Parts: sequence; structure tokens; C-alpha cells
Amino acid sequence: MRGGGGQFEDFVANRFPALFRYAYVLTGNQHDAEDLVQEALTRTGVAWGRVRRKDDPEGYVRTTMARIMANRWRRPRLEHLVEGVPEQAAEDPELHRVHEVDGLDAALAALPPRMRAVLVLRYFEQLSEEETARVLGCSRGTVKSQASRALAKLRASMLPQEAEQALMEDRRGRS
Repeated sequence: MRGGGGQFEDFVANRFPALFRYAYVLTGNQHDAEDLVQEALTRTGVAWGRVRRKDDPEGYVRTTMARIMANRWRRPRLEHLVEGVPEQAAEDPELHRVHEVDGLDAALAALPPRMRAVLVLRYFEQLSEEETARVLGCSRGTVKSQASRALAKLRASMLPQEAEQALMEDRRGRS
């Protein structure tokens, strides 16, 4: 982009796989992840002159992606169709790590988008509750409740029925 002398292109080439993984965890599917990364990188490219002077351009892109997702929940928008398709799909050899935990990707995909984003920001990005609230434009209490509900849903979907019943009986026995 302007004034970057190839720096932006280098940044994209080097950091795209990690940004794509982050977008995949936020959105829950490859196609939406590709769209999210593209939109965030487009916005970053426009602001590259300002962004490159900061200490953490990747953090800027990640925050942009989280904010784009938060805005999508607030107001659904129509897709903008284009004539041509991208030359190639995003390929990431490290994406399999999201699938390594049996059933985790399906369980995350089943969560509502806001709950999924809270978990990604809190546990994948390791942001504090305050930072997560600031990125998503909500209160700290909302982050706490969404995280609690999301973790409960993940536990319920990932624990076999027998293990869940044994856990409940164990808790009753301690009371």
C-alpha cells in the first residue's frame, strides 16, 4: 500500500496463516474466516502508514477482526457479491490443530458467535475480561456471563452422558 514499500505485503505473507487460524476460530468455518481476514487486512492496508509505526500490527489486525465480528452480531449485513472468485483458497498446514481435540471444532461451531468470540479472546488470545469487553464493545459482566455459559455448553457437548452423570453424582456426594 502507499508508503509501505512492500512492508504490508511482507506482513501479510508472513502472518496470514496465524491470522487465518484466529479468524477460523472466531467464525467457525473456512469461508467466513477467509472473508473476515480479507476484510480486516483491507482495513489494515488502508491504515498501514499509521499501523506500521505501532509495536503490534498483528494485534491491530486481530482486534479489527474481533470488532468486525462484534459489529456483525449487532447489525447483520448483506453480503456484497463480486464477479470473480479468489484465485486460491486459504491453505494453512497448522489449521489441523483446531481439529486435534476430538469434537472441539464442532462444539465451538455450535456456540452462538458472541460466546465463541468471548472464548477465543479470553482463552486463545489470553485477553483479560476488561480487554475482551473493550474489544467486543460490551461490559465486563457480559464477558463473564458469556464465557461461563459458553464453557458450560462446551462441557455439556463434549462430556459423554455417563461421565456427566458421574460428575453430578460426585458433586452431590460432596454437598
